[in-house]
Amino acid sequence: MGQEITQLEPKGLWESFYALTQIPRPSKHEEKAIAYLEQFGKDLGLETYRDEVNNLIIRKPASPGMEHKTGVILQSHIDMVPQKNSDKVHAFEKDPIETLIENGWVTANGTTLGADNGIGVAAIMAVLKDTTLKHGPIEALITIDEEAGMTGANELQPGILNGDILLNLDSEDEGELYVGCAGGTNANMVFKYRMKQVPEDSVAFKLAVTGLRGGHSGLDINKGFANANKLMFRFLKFAVANLDARLASIDGGNLRNAIPREAFATITLPKDISGELFDTIEEFEEIFQDEYAGVEQNISFSAKEVEVPDYVIEEVVQDDLINAIQACPNGVIRMNMQMDNLVETSTNLAIVKSGNGEIEVRCLIRSAVDTAREDVESSIESLFRIAGAEVSFGGQYPGWKPNLDSTILQTMKEVYQKKWGKIPEVKAIHAGLECGILGSTYPNWDMISFGPTIRFPHSPDEKVEIESVAKFWEYLVETLGAV
Repeated sequence: MGQEITQLEPKGLWESFYALTQIPRPSKHEEKAIAYLEQFGKDLGLETYRDEVNNLIIRKPASPGMEHKTGVILQSHIDMVPQKNSDKVHAFEKDPIETLIENGWVTANGTTLGADNGIGVAAIMAVLKDTTLKHGPIEALITIDEEAGMTGANELQPGILNGDILLNLDSEDEGELYVGCAGGTNANMVFKYRMKQVPEDSVAFKLAVTGLRGGHSGLDINKGFANANKLMFRFLKFAVANLDARLASIDGGNLRNAIPREAFATITLPKDISGELFDTIEEFEEIFQDEYAGVEQNISFSAKEVEVPDYVIEEVVQDDLINAIQACPNGVIRMNMQMDNLVETSTNLAIVKSGNGEIEVRCLIRSAVDTAREDVESSIESLFRIAGAEVSFGGQYPGWKPNLDSTILQTMKEVYQKKWGKIPEVKAIHAGLECGILGSTYPNWDMISFGPTIRFPHSPDEKVEIESVAKFWEYLVETLGAV
């Protein structure tokens, strides 16, 4: 059924995208996809180079008569976010993505699709193999590990690429040109705990918050989606105070750049009051559904009795953890004062996970303003240090400051207006595009980011609009001929 997408137009792009869906490529496990692309470049007879961290560069000479044109770098990342519904059996490191066509969109069966950024890579592949296009010198830059650490962009060395214009194909709204992005930092907190004996006459329950929309922790952070960790700990605080609950384990979220869709906790309760739990769970589920009505359609909060665990987390750490998570900032911190509807600063309470005597808490802080990001870092550090956690920060990456006088921006505005009769919107994005990092290594580059319309990236609801892909392709082709 998935092969149906190879019949879509533009055929060369969709054929390449389908091929990518058949090759496992979650972040940190892109080896097979990079090897496939390397062979793809060599089979075309193009100069193909793999750097020390497995970024791939493929060079295509200019069309006859276009040798004098400015060199263009087409850039996308090969890795994808591995997210699936809890009832979906899928191993991202070995299983292909099952694609579906639904009402004018391509989506996947219970998993992320990988259109972020597979569509961009597929467009680059289509450009490289199409001998009818008119263009100047082209360099394809396919980076690794964008979603989990920006490793490829961070490790790209100066002096390797020759072009002066970078077209990043990793934006997600057709008809929009992006000229700036947020930087970010990972906040890492660790609580150490001792395992304590389960109180006598206890029964145990596994709690599950499921059915949330999740989504991209930058692009979707202002949409009011629920955070599963926040919902779970809101209940846990009540349960400890009113039901004498003890926390045995917690497992919420799994990616720093995805709004957590699910959270699971194992708790114990005194047997004589455990009957109250299900009524309380039902009350909280109704509260959550009411508060997020119109935003979250499928919130589920449930409990089922399980075998009593061997231990519970010591009470003082349990309480400090619950209070810290309940108080931890999450969501939009500040909107940009100069561009409409643009988030300036945010944080995503992404992961809370226990095991082996430690509880790990992970947040991703984003901001277009370094000092504002540092202020949120300081707030989170203060909060978790007071709660007794070890705190560290890492994975920092810079933002990309808009240049509204950019030559490529003016060219692409003119191309779009000539072809479709209107000027595309010029925006900045509250996400960590690689442009910020790449531009710090190659400060001579004139950069812009654009792409087709993708919805719900980083979640199993991810989908890409078919019509927008065709328009994106035309725009890319026209731009290459105009620069």
